[in-house]
Amino acid sequence: MIQETVGSAKTRGVASIGRLPKINPVFFVLAALLVAITFSNPNFIEPTGYMNFLKRAAPLAILAAGQIYVIVSGGFDLSAGSLITLTVVGSSMLLDNSADATWWVIAVMYALGFAVGVVNGLVVSYLRVPSLIATLGMMITLNGAAFMWSSGSPRGYLPETFRFFGRASLQGIPLIQFLPVALLVLLVVGFVFFWLMHRTNLGRMLHALGDNPRAAQMSGVPIERVRIIAFVASSLSAVTAGILLGGFAGVSTDVGVGYELQAITACVIGGAQLLGGRGSVPASIAGALTLTAIFTLLNFIGLSKPTRDVVQGLILIAAVVLATYRRNRAGGT
Repeated sequence: MIQETVGSAKTRGVASIGRLPKINPVFFVLAALLVAITFSNPNFIEPTGYMNFLKRAAPLAILAAGQIYVIVSGGFDLSAGSLITLTVVGSSMLLDNSADATWWVIAVMYALGFAVGVVNGLVVSYLRVPSLIATLGMMITLNGAAFMWSSGSPRGYLPETFRFFGRASLQGIPLIQFLPVALLVLLVVGFVFFWLMHRTNLGRMLHALGDNPRAAQMSGVPIERVRIIAFVASSLSAVTAGILLGGFAGVSTDVGVGYELQAITACVIGGAQLLGGRGSVPASIAGALTLTAIFTLLNFIGLSKPTRDVVQGLILIAAVVLATYRRNRAGGT
């Protein structure tokens, strides 16, 4: 009897070990990169070093947290970078050097982002235009709008009330000395996006849609509405990232260039499947931190920006090959 009890306990123990949650490899890669950065620059382990790193990574991490909604649903959002640019340029034009206008300008930018997301979703859902083409057209449109609005040279500047979110820090924090407001924004946005995708029915519908759209529709998933929500989430994250980037560097007509591809790369590094049906918000944020860490390490060892672009391109190519291999293997088993 005792032996049977011990045996059953061992069986339960083995079963429980088998059920241990798997840790996404991106977290190990991120840890290894942070160690490498520390060896390259020992000052990185000081609060100023790692807090500034997180502050720089916050816009990309927020953008990746929104982009993963579209990727999981089986699409891409290439308009995110141009929406960042339009947010910065448009805010500068609307503010016209008036700090008092900060809050209503931010509200207008979020309304604009919401509208862009809805249009992207409608075009993809009802006109059956592939998301790659639809958002590429939106990207060109938004870039053109930013240049037309500013005539290629935005006037004025972003007042401190606007730049607060990307530039300011809370001082006197125990142990870490200071806490960037941008990091607080990332934590809030990350929690909201995590809760929506992983703790509500929306996340299950997104994964079902990306995995098999026809089966999802037959199961009662409102695929058009879910796709629109995914694009709206991506666009709102782009506006948030634009507000932070405006706080970092001020007004520029190319502030958002390349960010859409970086966000997609970050999601892929985090294990997202480019064909849809797989991905998570925490892993995408970790992917953004990993990509930022790669760029930081390459910068510390003296490699140029073109080299960083080559690395990013190779990561994307490898990810597409791996995603296709996994999908074909899963289909064959």
